[in-house]
Amino acid sequence: MHAKVKVLVVALIAGLASAAHSELAWEQTQIELHPTVGDDTAIGHFKYQNKGDKPIAIKSVTTSCGCTAASAKQSAEPGEKGEVTATFKIGDRIGEQHKAITVLTDDSTHPSTTLSLVVFIPQVLELQPTFVYWQVGEAPKAKTIVAKAGGGVSIKNLDVSSSSPDFVTKVEPGSSPNEFRITIEPRQTTQAAAAALTIKPGLENGKTKISYATARIIPQSPPAAQLPNSKVAP
Repeated sequence: MHAKVKVLVVALIAGLASAAHSELAWEQTQIELHPTVGDDTAIGHFKYQNKGDKPIAIKSVTTSCGCTAASAKQSAEPGEKGEVTATFKIGDRIGEQHKAITVLTDDSTHPSTTLSLVVFIPQVLELQPTFVYWQVGEAPKAKTIVAKAGGGVSIKNLDVSSSSPDFVTKVEPGSSPNEFRITIEPRQTTQAAAAALTIKPGLENGKTKISYATARIIPQSPPAAQLPNSKVAP
């Protein structure tokens, strides 16, 4: 009896060990990326290896938002190495971004793995303010937006355009290096109008990173309605 029990225990341990090693082994499940100023995308490579003795099917690879796409082979043979490629679209985002990638496999011991992509996007321009306005009937005097380069960023020039002919823009050097003053002057303030200001800094690497501001002429707020005095019945 003891010999049979020993054989069963050894077989059970061997089976558990085999199952434990049949999952994908990841080099790392979190990657930090530091794109340079002007980059359109940031790409991370999550590398894995099938250290088991059975093929593993990768059923799906999904991401936490539409700004990130991820792809991988549909299977991993025993001993095969591969990777999940995650591509993050930077767009107008700045600062620290966290995106999750979920990998589903047919491995019953570890069917789901969550990968973390952390992207640190440098700020190219700081605009103060990002919105200027005039009320209808106000004197059409120019107003100013100050544009400062972010930390570690060097800007050669600044190009600003308005989406509406009702506003004229002009760019001048600011009071310190890598600072610019954007003046916006309305052609009229007799009626409501709006414009998107597209701001393109010229960077040392030849790239650019578009920022936006808004200019508007808004109707004057009507005076608050005065409620009639209520009378309290005796």
